[in-house]
Amino acid sequence: MESLILALDFGGTKLAAAAVEPGKRSFRARASVPSPPDKSAEADRKIILSLAAEVLGGKRPTAVGVSFGGPVRAEDGLVLLSHHVPGWEDFPLAEWLREQFGAPAAVENDANAAALGEWRYGAGKGTDHFLYVTVSTGIGGGIVIGGKIYRGADGLAGEIGHMVVDPNGPRCTCGRRGCLEALASGPAIAARARELLASHPRPAEGRMLRELVGNDPGRITAREVAIAAARGDPLAAEILRKAGEALGFGLAQAIALLNPERIALGGGVIKAGEPFLRPMREAAERYAFPGARVDIAVAELGDDAPLWGATALAEDLLR
Repeated sequence: MESLILALDFGGTKLAAAAVEPGKRSFRARASVPSPPDKSAEADRKIILSLAAEVLGGKRPTAVGVSFGGPVRAEDGLVLLSHHVPGWEDFPLAEWLREQFGAPAAVENDANAAALGEWRYGAGKGTDHFLYVTVSTGIGGGIVIGGKIYRGADGLAGEIGHMVVDPNGPRCTCGRRGCLEALASGPAIAARARELLASHPRPAEGRMLRELVGNDPGRITAREVAIAAARGDPLAAEILRKAGEALGFGLAQAIALLNPERIALGGGVIKAGEPFLRPMREAAERYAFPGARVDIAVAELGDDAPLWGATALAEDLLR
């Protein structure tokens, strides 16, 4: 009988599923949809079952791996909560999936899953000490040591986005001030752009950025800041430089603590390119502990890193 892995990704903005033959490095089938406007755990589960049926094509999986966008208790596959979708509190997701598919299931949070995916199939291949950092709506991370996800005593290891790098900085979503996420995430970059445009009312200041959003600062996202910087807007370039430096400073602290062989960076903000990455690398090198290696690469798996992490989890169940 043909062996087939089912990989699932419960994200905050999309749901995805893929079917993979064990040992293969391409999806046999993949499907995804945006999260519905009226988000709920029940709706997510119905959608994921539909996506799974689509990619499986009538076949039964031999193992199921899951990347979940929120805190989980990986040892028993329990979802603790979702920061984006109500109704997931203390839900036994692995058990539910075993009942649905008659196959073993493993669940991991999305940052750890993406780290495992990049370590096994992407930018972390060949390393024993690997750190994955995603810079998007938030900033998260995952640590792989000796081929195993390092979760910490409370499952909170890798939360690099909530490392305080400026105690007097802007307030973070966690309630504290100066977290890395409050300085270098996509929303932080957009907020800084809106703040600077308000304090530089002359049309010449941030002209390209203003044009991109029809002179409506409320429409600014990190994407517009990146586009404006690429077109030579000095205000946008300065915003990315400061955000990149903040990330580099945070990475330097992680390097001092973990001494990873490689750090891989993923997430939408990384697509801003050199105006963001150059100051990040320079700051990481400047502040890193002397003698520690600073090997920082762009992640290779893109938005599919969580799905590949889910694939790795399922493959491990078959060993």
